[in-house]
Amino acid sequence: MDRRDTAVTLPWMGAGTELFARAVGALPDDALRAPSALPGWSRAHVVAHVARNAEALIRLATWARTGVETPMYPSREARAADIEASSQKPVDVLRAELVSTAADLDAALAALDEKTWQAEVRSALGRPIPAAEIPWMRVREVWLHAVDLDAGVSVSEIAPDVVDTLLDDATGMLSGAEGCPSALLAPTDRDRTWPLGPATDAPVRVRGPAAQVLGWLVGRCGGDAVEAVAADGAPTAVPQPPRWL
Repeated sequence: MDRRDTAVTLPWMGAGTELFARAVGALPDDALRAPSALPGWSRAHVVAHVARNAEALIRLATWARTGVETPMYPSREARAADIEASSQKPVDVLRAELVSTAADLDAALAALDEKTWQAEVRSALGRPIPAAEIPWMRVREVWLHAVDLDAGVSVSEIAPDVVDTLLDDATGMLSGAEGCPSALLAPTDRDRTWPLGPATDAPVRVRGPAAQVLGWLVGRCGGDAVEAVAADGAPTAVPQPPRWL
Protein backbone atom coordinates (compact mmCIF):
# COMPACT_ATOMS: atom_id res chain seq x y z
CA MET A 1 0.00 0.00 0.00
CA ASP A 2 1.11 3.58 -0.67
CA ARG A 3 1.31 5.43 2.63
CA ARG A 4 0.79 8.68 0.71
CA ASP A 5 -2.51 7.56 -0.82
CA THR A 6 -4.95 9.58 1.26
CA ALA A 7 -7.92 7.71 -0.20
CA VAL A 8 -6.59 4.73 1.77
CA THR A 9 -4.88 6.32 4.77
CA LEU A 10 -7.67 8.71 5.80
CA PRO A 11 -10.11 5.80 6.41
CA TRP A 12 -7.35 3.92 8.27
CA MET A 13 -6.82 7.02 10.38
CA GLY A 14 -10.51 7.25 11.18
CA ALA A 15 -10.75 3.59 12.15
CA GLY A 16 -7.67 3.79 14.35
CA THR A 17 -8.93 6.93 16.03
CA GLU A 18 -12.22 5.18 16.80
CA LEU A 19 -10.38 2.15 18.22
CA PHE A 20 -8.22 4.33 20.46
CA ALA A 21 -11.19 6.41 21.62
CA ARG A 22 -13.22 3.28 22.45
CA ALA A 23 -10.36 1.86 24.49
CA VAL A 24 -9.99 5.11 26.44
CA GLY A 25 -13.75 5.44 26.86
CA ALA A 26 -13.99 1.97 28.40
CA LEU A 27 -11.44 2.81 31.11
CA PRO A 28 -12.61 4.11 34.49
CA ASP A 29 -11.11 7.46 35.45
CA ASP A 30 -8.72 5.98 38.03
CA ALA A 31 -7.45 3.45 35.47
CA LEU A 32 -6.10 6.30 33.35
CA ARG A 33 -3.58 7.00 36.11
CA ALA A 34 -2.32 3.41 36.06
CA PRO A 35 0.81 2.40 34.13
CA SER A 36 0.60 1.87 30.37
CA ALA A 37 2.68 -0.63 28.42
CA LEU A 38 5.23 2.14 27.70
CA PRO A 39 7.98 2.39 30.33
CA GLY A 40 7.58 5.44 32.56
CA TRP A 41 4.23 6.47 31.09
CA SER A 42 0.78 6.16 32.59
CA ARG A 43 -2.24 5.67 30.36
CA ALA A 44 -2.86 9.39 30.83
CA HIS A 45 0.54 10.06 29.27
CA VAL A 46 -0.46 8.00 26.22
CA VAL A 47 -3.76 9.87 25.89
CA ALA A 48 -1.99 13.21 26.32
CA HIS A 49 0.56 12.25 23.68
CA VAL A 50 -2.12 11.30 21.15
CA ALA A 51 -3.96 14.59 21.75
CA ARG A 52 -0.81 16.66 21.44
CA ASN A 53 0.20 14.68 18.34
CA ALA A 54 -3.06 15.70 16.68
CA GLU A 55 -2.19 19.34 17.35
CA ALA A 56 1.31 18.82 15.95
CA LEU A 57 -0.10 17.33 12.75
CA ILE A 58 -2.58 20.20 12.48
CA ARG A 59 0.45 22.50 12.42
CA LEU A 60 1.85 20.53 9.48
CA ALA A 61 -1.49 20.69 7.66
CA THR A 62 -1.60 24.44 8.27
CA TRP A 63 1.95 24.76 6.94
CA ALA A 64 0.94 22.89 3.77
CA ARG A 65 -2.17 25.00 3.28
CA THR A 66 -0.68 28.44 4.01
CA GLY A 67 2.98 28.04 3.11
CA VAL A 68 3.94 29.48 6.53
CA GLU A 69 6.43 27.17 8.25
CA THR A 70 4.92 25.74 11.44
CA PRO A 71 6.99 22.80 12.74
CA MET A 72 5.36 19.99 14.67
CA TYR A 73 7.18 20.87 17.91
CA PRO A 74 9.53 23.68 18.98
CA SER A 75 11.97 21.04 20.29
CA ARG A 76 12.10 17.51 21.66
CA GLU A 77 12.30 18.98 25.15
CA ALA A 78 9.21 21.13 24.62
CA ARG A 79 7.32 18.13 23.25
CA ALA A 80 8.18 16.00 26.28
CA ALA A 81 7.30 18.82 28.71
CA ASP A 82 3.95 19.38 27.01
CA ILE A 83 3.04 15.69 27.23
CA GLU A 84 4.02 15.57 30.89
CA ALA A 85 1.99 18.67 31.75
CA SER A 86 -1.00 17.42 29.77
CA SER A 87 -0.93 14.03 31.49
CA GLN A 88 -1.54 15.74 34.83
CA LYS A 89 -4.74 17.48 33.74
CA PRO A 90 -8.09 16.40 35.19
CA VAL A 91 -9.30 13.25 33.50
CA ASP A 92 -12.44 14.89 32.09
CA VAL A 93 -10.28 17.56 30.44
CA LEU A 94 -7.94 14.93 29.01
CA ARG A 95 -10.86 12.94 27.59
CA ALA A 96 -12.38 16.06 26.03
CA GLU A 97 -9.07 17.10 24.48
CA LEU A 98 -8.61 13.67 22.92
CA VAL A 99 -11.94 14.07 21.12
CA SER A 100 -11.62 17.75 20.20
CA THR A 101 -8.08 17.54 18.85
CA ALA A 102 -8.98 14.53 16.67
CA ALA A 103 -11.94 16.46 15.24
CA ASP A 104 -9.74 19.51 14.65
CA LEU A 105 -7.20 17.35 12.79
CA ASP A 106 -9.97 15.93 10.60
CA ALA A 107 -11.03 19.48 9.73
CA ALA A 108 -7.46 20.61 9.02
CA LEU A 109 -6.89 17.71 6.64
CA ALA A 110 -10.26 18.23 4.96
CA ALA A 111 -9.13 21.77 4.10
CA LEU A 112 -6.28 20.47 1.93
CA ASP A 113 -6.74 20.09 -1.81
CA GLU A 114 -4.92 18.31 -4.62
CA LYS A 115 -2.19 20.98 -4.68
CA THR A 116 -1.68 21.45 -0.95
CA TRP A 117 -1.56 17.68 -0.33
CA GLN A 118 1.69 17.77 -2.33
CA ALA A 119 3.17 20.74 -0.42
CA GLU A 120 6.43 19.86 1.33
CA VAL A 121 6.58 19.96 5.14
CA ARG A 122 8.94 18.27 7.62
CA SER A 123 8.44 15.49 10.11
CA ALA A 124 9.48 15.86 13.75
CA LEU A 125 12.85 14.33 12.78
CA GLY A 126 13.31 16.92 10.04
CA ARG A 127 12.55 14.59 7.12
CA PRO A 128 11.01 16.42 4.13
CA ILE A 129 7.63 14.88 3.29
CA PRO A 130 4.55 15.84 1.26
CA ALA A 131 1.50 16.73 3.32
CA ALA A 132 -0.11 13.59 1.86
CA GLU A 133 1.96 11.62 4.39
CA ILE A 134 0.33 13.32 7.40
CA PRO A 135 -2.61 10.88 7.64
CA TRP A 136 -0.17 7.95 7.64
CA MET A 137 1.77 9.56 10.48
CA ARG A 138 -1.47 9.64 12.45
CA VAL A 139 -2.30 6.05 11.49
CA ARG A 140 0.89 4.86 13.17
CA GLU A 141 0.08 6.81 16.31
CA VAL A 142 -3.51 5.80 16.92
CA TRP A 143 -3.26 2.10 16.07
CA LEU A 144 -0.04 1.39 17.97
CA HIS A 145 -0.87 3.57 20.96
CA ALA A 146 -4.22 1.80 21.28
CA VAL A 147 -2.09 -1.26 22.05
CA ASP A 148 0.18 0.76 24.35
CA LEU A 149 -2.76 1.68 26.57
CA ASP A 150 -2.60 -1.89 27.88
CA ALA A 151 -6.38 -1.80 28.07
CA GLY A 152 -7.31 -4.91 26.14
CA VAL A 153 -6.37 -3.93 22.58
CA SER A 154 -3.80 -6.28 21.05
CA VAL A 155 -1.71 -6.12 17.88
CA SER A 156 -4.04 -8.74 16.40
CA GLU A 157 -6.75 -6.04 16.24
CA ILE A 158 -4.71 -3.84 13.91
CA ALA A 159 -6.28 -3.88 10.45
CA PRO A 160 -4.40 -6.30 8.13
CA ASP A 161 -3.56 -3.66 5.50
CA VAL A 162 -2.29 -1.37 8.27
CA VAL A 163 -0.13 -4.24 9.58
CA ASP A 164 1.43 -4.76 6.14
CA THR A 165 2.11 -1.07 5.59
CA LEU A 166 3.59 -0.74 9.08
CA LEU A 167 5.87 -3.66 8.22
CA ASP A 168 6.90 -1.83 5.04
CA ASP A 169 7.55 1.36 7.01
CA ALA A 170 9.35 -0.17 9.99
CA THR A 171 11.60 -2.54 8.03
CA GLY A 172 12.60 0.31 5.75
CA MET A 173 13.44 2.58 8.66
CA LEU A 174 15.12 0.03 10.93
CA SER A 175 17.24 -1.67 8.27
CA GLY A 176 19.53 1.36 8.16
CA ALA A 177 19.78 1.67 11.94
CA GLU A 178 23.03 0.87 13.73
CA GLY A 179 23.13 -2.70 14.96
CA CYS A 180 20.09 -3.86 13.02
CA PRO A 181 20.22 -7.65 12.62
CA SER A 182 19.74 -9.25 9.21
CA ALA A 183 16.60 -11.36 9.00
CA LEU A 184 13.80 -12.22 6.65
CA LEU A 185 10.36 -11.62 8.13
CA ALA A 186 8.11 -14.39 6.87
CA PRO A 187 4.61 -14.12 8.37
CA THR A 188 2.75 -17.41 8.27
CA ASP A 189 -0.48 -15.72 7.12
CA ARG A 190 1.01 -13.74 4.25
CA ASP A 191 2.29 -14.73 0.81
CA ARG A 192 5.16 -12.24 0.93
CA THR A 193 8.22 -11.55 3.06
CA TRP A 194 9.99 -8.46 4.37
CA PRO A 195 13.81 -8.19 4.45
CA LEU A 196 15.31 -6.60 7.55
CA GLY A 197 18.86 -5.37 8.01
CA PRO A 198 21.87 -4.90 5.75
CA ALA A 199 22.33 -8.42 4.37
CA THR A 200 20.52 -9.37 1.18
CA ASP A 201 20.72 -13.09 2.00
CA ALA A 202 19.48 -13.17 5.59
CA PRO A 203 20.37 -16.39 7.46
CA VAL A 204 17.45 -16.09 9.89
CA ARG A 205 13.73 -16.20 9.14
CA VAL A 206 11.33 -14.73 11.70
CA ARG A 207 7.92 -16.40 11.56
CA GLY A 208 4.50 -16.03 13.12
CA PRO A 209 1.22 -14.26 12.34
CA ALA A 210 1.89 -10.93 10.61
CA ALA A 211 0.45 -8.91 13.50
CA GLN A 212 2.74 -10.69 15.96
CA VAL A 213 5.76 -10.23 13.68
CA LEU A 214 4.91 -6.52 13.55
CA GLY A 215 4.49 -6.40 17.32
CA TRP A 216 7.92 -7.95 17.78
CA LEU A 217 9.51 -5.64 15.21
CA VAL A 218 8.18 -2.42 16.75
CA GLY A 219 8.63 -3.46 20.37
CA ARG A 220 4.99 -4.17 21.23
CA CYS A 221 5.52 -7.93 21.68
CA GLY A 222 8.42 -9.88 23.13
CA GLY A 223 10.51 -12.37 21.22
CA ASP A 224 8.29 -15.17 22.49
CA ALA A 225 5.50 -13.92 20.17
CA VAL A 226 7.43 -15.18 17.12
CA GLU A 227 9.88 -17.92 16.21
CA ALA A 228 13.17 -17.81 14.35
CA VAL A 229 14.73 -20.50 12.20
CA ALA A 230 18.16 -20.71 10.61
CA ALA A 231 18.79 -21.36 6.92
CA ASP A 232 18.74 -25.11 7.54
CA GLY A 233 15.35 -24.89 9.25
CA ALA A 234 16.69 -25.40 12.77
CA PRO A 235 15.25 -23.21 15.54
CA THR A 236 17.52 -20.33 16.53
CA ALA A 237 17.43 -17.32 18.82
CA VAL A 238 14.99 -14.57 17.89
CA PRO A 239 17.04 -11.46 16.98
CA GLN A 240 16.54 -8.13 18.71
CA PRO A 241 15.57 -5.29 16.34
CA PRO A 242 16.57 -1.69 17.09
CA ARG A 243 14.11 0.60 18.83
CA TRP A 244 11.48 2.03 16.48
CA LEU A 245 9.80 5.38 17.16
